[in-house]
Amino acid sequence: MEIVSVCMATYNGEKYIYQQAKSILDQLSANDELVVSDDGSTDGTIKILEAFNDSRVKIHKNEGLKGPVGNFQNGLAYVKGSYIFLADQDDIWLNTKIKKMVALLKQYDVVICDCSIVDDDLNIIKPSYFQHAKSGKGFLKNFKRNTYMGNCMGFRKEMLGSILPFPPAIPNHDLWIGVVADLFYKPHFLNEVLGMHRRHQTNASNTFDVKIKTSFWQKVNKRVLVGRALPRLFIKKLSV
Repeated sequence: MEIVSVCMATYNGEKYIYQQAKSILDQLSANDELVVSDDGSTDGTIKILEAFNDSRVKIHKNEGLKGPVGNFQNGLAYVKGSYIFLADQDDIWLNTKIKKMVALLKQYDVVICDCSIVDDDLNIIKPSYFQHAKSGKGFLKNFKRNTYMGNCMGFRKEMLGSILPFPPAIPNHDLWIGVVADLFYKPHFLNEVLGMHRRHQTNASNTFDVKIKTSFWQKVNKRVLVGRALPRLFIKKLSV
């Protein structure tokens, strides 16, 4: 039996968590799961999730490294599915996302769908992330400028052995998964908008915030950290 696991990282997300969780649960079968890793929320996030009273919702407290990378790593340790999706707490998934991506995951190891970028009230800021980021596969392309977005990503469970544990001090999980996918697996970019990525003042990332500039040295440091982790990954893959 093929199970879908959606891994969602949460932290003080009470404002949007109901909409996102419902958009996911409405697409899951009775045997699938929504695995939540919570980073110590002090608001009503957990109560809202518990109020679904749904056995598919499995909540785990993150006792490890704080922040999005550590929180996702904690959640991924609990997933049981053949197909694994990553979810942010404040987005909304369109109702055909999982079905369409699972169909493609029978052919590819990792699938990345397009999404629209919206504001708090779901007004469209950018109709296509792919167009904004010039998304596509290719190691050098994505090492230079990452176009893999975690909340748009689904992958086969076989990738977990290469992805985890995330390298120490890795800047973000999206970049690392993209590098691994381009080097060792078969990725596919699905040119179809299947979700809404909400941008607001409390987002964990600043992908679309033009007010926050990443310095040249910050960009270089990200790639250095990823580059340092690659030899260990090559050794791991060669020893299999």
